[in-house]
Amino acid sequence: MSKKLAFTKMQGLGNDFVMIDAVRQEIQLSGDQVRHLADRHFGVGCDQLLVVEPAQTPGVDFRYRIFNADGGEVEQCGNGARCFARFVFDQGLTDKREIRVETKRGIIAPRLEDDGNVTVDMGVPVLNPADVPFVSDSDAWVQPLDVAGSSVAITAVSMGNPHAVQVVADVDTAPVAEQGPLIEHHPRFPARVNAGFLQIVDAHRVRLRVFERGAGETLACGTGACAAVVTGILRELVVSPVTVETRGGELTIAWGGVGTPVMMTGPAVTVFSGELTLP
Repeated sequence: MSKKLAFTKMQGLGNDFVMIDAVRQEIQLSGDQVRHLADRHFGVGCDQLLVVEPAQTPGVDFRYRIFNADGGEVEQCGNGARCFARFVFDQGLTDKREIRVETKRGIIAPRLEDDGNVTVDMGVPVLNPADVPFVSDSDAWVQPLDVAGSSVAITAVSMGNPHAVQVVADVDTAPVAEQGPLIEHHPRFPARVNAGFLQIVDAHRVRLRVFERGAGETLACGTGACAAVVTGILRELVVSPVTVETRGGELTIAWGGVGTPVMMTGPAVTVFSGELTLP
């Protein structure tokens, strides 16, 4: 039997989301239904679908589930975390301006700022290769990765989801479309990986493109921006805080170094709300 589903479309720097309130409506989505909702011709259209659920852990406000456009569930999404915080506040699900949110890879803490932006404590980046996960017999911050017969120098970082970041001279001419899928499915990343292409502008500004696991290249990637700044600081190429320029806009990322959390600040915008019938 078909079911009506209320949704809200949101975007953070052009990285767009379908938000589903599973607190006030009962919903269980199949992979096919996620792919239908994400389809830009037959559904609503989005990079990821985000589901707001009641918390399952004491001291936490909500549970946050993330599905890529291909229907697969993933661990974390930075731009989505900002939209999540804006959504639950605007929808009256909470009156708190700072919340604690449970994800597949731990607790995050988004905060609504007075200027309308959202700051998210994205947690401590994971640099141990086995925990990213990245298959390597070295824990060096810069490692070679064979991509179509060429060696690419990458830094493997997990921000709750895995990233392989390489430094390029110019993101406009970087081989994102060619290398992105090869890096995403590289056998040394058993859970697949987001491929980041990072250009250093100066000590406090970078440019970034990201080929996202399960979504392809997006206009912006919040966890990718965090991983890129971590990479730049580890390589002593940038100094915190760093403005990250994406094709969808700018994020501000601050990181105090190994063992400390990454703080991400940027916009979260509601586009429209509606209701549709699930197939």
